[in-house]
Amino acid sequence: MVDSIEYDLIIVGSGLAGLRAAIEAAKTSQTLKIGVISKVQVMRSHSVSAEGGTAAVLFEEDGDSIESHIYDTVKGSDFLADQDVAERLCKEMPKEVYQLEHWGMPWSRRKDGRIGQRNFGGYSFPRATYASDKVGFFEMQTLYDTCLKSDNISFLNEWFVTAIIHDGQQFMGVTAIELSSGTFYTIRAKALIIATGGAGRIYSFSTYALSSTPDGIDMAYRAGLALKDMEFVQFHPTGILPSGILITEGARGEGGYLLNSNNERFMKNYAPSKMELAPRDIVSRAIMSEIRDGRGFKHETGVDCMKLDLRHIGDAVIREKLGAIREISIKFSGIDPSQEPIDIRPVCHYMMGGIHTNIDGATELKGVWAAGEAACNSVHGANRLGANSTSECIVWGKITGKIAAEYALNSNHTSQFPHHLVTLEEKRIYDGVFRGQGDYNPYEVRQELTDIMNDKAYVYKTETDLVEGLKRLREIRARTWKHVDDKAKEYNTNFSNVMELDSMFRVAEVVLLGAINRRESRGSHSRIDYPNRDDANFLHHTLAYYDPKEPIMKKHPVTITRYQPVERKY
Repeated sequence: MVDSIEYDLIIVGSGLAGLRAAIEAAKTSQTLKIGVISKVQVMRSHSVSAEGGTAAVLFEEDGDSIESHIYDTVKGSDFLADQDVAERLCKEMPKEVYQLEHWGMPWSRRKDGRIGQRNFGGYSFPRATYASDKVGFFEMQTLYDTCLKSDNISFLNEWFVTAIIHDGQQFMGVTAIELSSGTFYTIRAKALIIATGGAGRIYSFSTYALSSTPDGIDMAYRAGLALKDMEFVQFHPTGILPSGILITEGARGEGGYLLNSNNERFMKNYAPSKMELAPRDIVSRAIMSEIRDGRGFKHETGVDCMKLDLRHIGDAVIREKLGAIREISIKFSGIDPSQEPIDIRPVCHYMMGGIHTNIDGATELKGVWAAGEAACNSVHGANRLGANSTSECIVWGKITGKIAAEYALNSNHTSQFPHHLVTLEEKRIYDGVFRGQGDYNPYEVRQELTDIMNDKAYVYKTETDLVEGLKRLREIRARTWKHVDDKAKEYNTNFSNVMELDSMFRVAEVVLLGAINRRESRGSHSRIDYPNRDDANFLHHTLAYYDPKEPIMKKHPVTITRYQPVERKY
């Protein structure tokens, strides 16, 4: 008999969205039993790595406005954002900045004592609210501390959730492995919020933590929920070489220059009004265009790159506002940014796509919500503006936390718990993976998979590359890599790594297929063979449903409420 525990509400994922959801659910009802489940310890969630800022309109008296934030977000999305969702983000976020402050968030300050804000790409006003260059860490610490004040929030740290259990109509529970013991559990609940973050580790050159694999996204996909807009992968312009660790957009917000091998600030040729503070997709394409035209540098590893120059900002400002960047640069590239420019290159940084939800974060399965990067409520469309992601996590953490808590309070499950689905899941992971046999090293297969994504689905794409990438992906998936050499029960990372790889294959396939089908260039999705945006044929979202043979692709309308699509210029 499988071990079983029970909660009213389960939140899978302990980053910004998951913690904000837990706080709001606990506030909604003190009698609600809330379980936050994470495959890492809470403060190891990748949200701690957010560096530059959280977008919010705070000072309308200085000339900013909610309307401006909405339009910047919609324009930045290349008009694929659902505009009602963008409006909700921009209207809700200012209250959340002050709420975080009341909970103890140490926002950076202006000289007059007001909360500090800096420039970020694609915005018409400095509205990236920051805390030095460690905003994610401080937001996480603030939310975690606040969670610990609620007696009805429990944390299951280092548990690997493997599947959603439902009766075809509504959510019933999940299956999970307690990593410390290796014990397989059924966790029953009335409601679920998926807040497991993005899928960025399907790329080898990536800003994501190694744990940022698409387990939660794939879990929803296998349960019959749609994945939306997965072809839109954001490449941040400034990943440090050779590691790919993020150099925050705040470095350019504080005045950093991008330089080519002619020592030119080349962004004047691509976005003259915004320069280095154009949206990320535009800056990343500009860098790759400069490299393609022979104006790049060669890093010592042989990789083509550009330079990010912070020297003119001065050592004192770098230490005060970009201290973590200075530390990262010295530790991981041996360069003091006050003395030398940093070698950078576009790096996989964010997934605009995710689990398909509505404006409230509700999925297509009753009792299941998704929030943060794991979700796609279409707020970012084809390209996210920097600092809108932490905002999205916080806003929809709050929204889904409240709605899911109310649902759990009023839910009355009458149908029989589907134990046969638990048995099938146990068979899938233990017979199919743990006791599997094979000739191929899963770690080498994982490297091949991520290299395929890097080579065939990078900043600029072509049909030939994408089709070749999909073919190679399917070839290596067919190899016998589903086996675990380490047979220990306790902390078997070999087992969890192979399960992660299983999820990576399914989600990478959706990314490639979506990119093949979208024969246009829009936002982060740039096709050399289809260089123009095509509103007549592609002003729609992409939905992918799981099928064992290959994903079933469908279209979904874009919500346009106030701004008709126009050419996107900066």
